[in-house]
Amino acid sequence: MSSNLQVAHAWIDLPAFPQDHGDLRPTQAIARESQWRQIDRAPEDMAEDITISRWDDPQGTSLHETTTPDDRYFVGIALKATRVKLTRDGRILFEGAMPAGSLYVTAPSKPLGAQFQSPCAFLHVHISTDHLPAHADGLNDLVLLRDPLAAELARALVEHGDAADRQFTRCIGQTLAMHLTRMELPRVRVNALPKWRLRRVEQYIADHFDRCISLSELANVAGLSRMHFAAQFRAATGYRPREYLLTHRVEHAKMLLATTERPLADIALAVGFSTQAHFSTVFKRISGQSPARWRLGNVGGQLVVEAQPRQRASLERDWIASAAA
Repeated sequence: MSSNLQVAHAWIDLPAFPQDHGDLRPTQAIARESQWRQIDRAPEDMAEDITISRWDDPQGTSLHETTTPDDRYFVGIALKATRVKLTRDGRILFEGAMPAGSLYVTAPSKPLGAQFQSPCAFLHVHISTDHLPAHADGLNDLVLLRDPLAAELARALVEHGDAADRQFTRCIGQTLAMHLTRMELPRVRVNALPKWRLRRVEQYIADHFDRCISLSELANVAGLSRMHFAAQFRAATGYRPREYLLTHRVEHAKMLLATTERPLADIALAVGFSTQAHFSTVFKRISGQSPARWRLGNVGGQLVVEAQPRQRASLERDWIASAAA
């Protein structure tokens, strides 16, 4: 399953908060949790109808359990991909890869256990029941893999970081609450693709991502019809098959960008794109940056700072050409 995580890790690619978990400033609008879903609320925060916190855990595995307060809904938004099993009273609510941008909701007074199987980072939004009175049943145990609006709201919060004020974070929380009240909740649960079938498909993509792969081809590898395969694959990974393939190509391209000086056009062809323009468009949509700009910031870590003028000039020319495309 490691390939699935590698593919998903950079989808949202949000900046991390500093690792210092020391004393929080009283004005800090996004609290950092010392334990999963546990924040020390100041007296003035007790009356807040919406509070936001962040949980970062660099460990490979961790196990947690807590109960949502009786006057709050709990909303989690994944900032990077992880693997997790969500449980309640011994019953599995969700198990599998949770891509960045995923959203899950727990209703008031409900216990929830989480077993993370890889490092994780989440924004946690604690919303008063006054904002969501009509959805007490529908929002219980809701897990949405890759909710676009939730991902964008999380991006806005994290990009502001410690500069975010309470008014801004409350506005973001209210927007998320309104989104939850208006979304069309899933009516039919689709079974996830069994792990043994998923492994076969992941390996096939890893072996052949540099050429055109059709949906029918992947469905045949999984031994299912196109319709059933597409639905079960998305339930298992959070990705449509085509999007998974493109993301895998982008991740491999990042490795080439960071470790070689190959021109962008060569890298585009090497990872399965027919043109540099298409490669640049897809790369920027998935990673948030053009290939050339990403390379400038990631070539061998500190190497980009110490690069020879000729090499740096070449990288900058690639950046300008990519931006123009």
